[in-house]
Amino acid sequence: MFKNLPRHQFGNLQSKMFPAYFSMVGVCCAVSVASFGYLHPWKTSSTTERYQLGFLLSSFAFNLTNLFVFTPMTIEMMKQRHKVERENSIGEEVGWSKNVEVAKSNPKLKAMNKKFGMIHGLSSLANIMSFGSLAIHSWYLAGKIDL
Repeated sequence: MFKNLPRHQFGNLQSKMFPAYFSMVGVCCAVSVASFGYLHPWKTSSTTERYQLGFLLSSFAFNLTNLFVFTPMTIEMMKQRHKVERENSIGEEVGWSKNVEVAKSNPKLKAMNKKFGMIHGLSSLANIMSFGSLAIHSWYLAGKIDL
C-alpha cells in the first residue's frame, strides 16, 4: 500500500485498518485468556500454567493499550500532520514523501514528525511485545502436542 497509494490515502486507510486489527486481536486474546483460565484454574494450576496465563494477559494488555491509547493518539497526530502537509502542498505523492525536506524549514511539521514517530514507535513496541507473549504461549502449546 505504501508504494502504491498517495501518502494521505495510505494514512487514512491505515487509520481504519489498525483499530479493526487491534479489536480482532483483542477479542482473540480475551477468548484465549478466558479459555486458558477456565481449563487451568489458578488454585490447581502449575507454575508453568500460571506463567502462560500471565503471557496471555500481557498480550491482551499490550493490545488494549494499542487499541485505546496509541491508535487514537496516532490517528489524531496523523490528521494534524496531514493538515499541515496540505498547507505545504505535500502528501499526495506515492511512496516517500517530501515531508522530511519541508520539515527542515517548518518547525511545526518537524515537531509533529517527532511526536508522530515517538507514538508510532511505542505502538510498534507494544505490538511486538504482544506478539512475543503470544509466541511464547505458542511454544508452550507446541510442547503439549504428542506426536
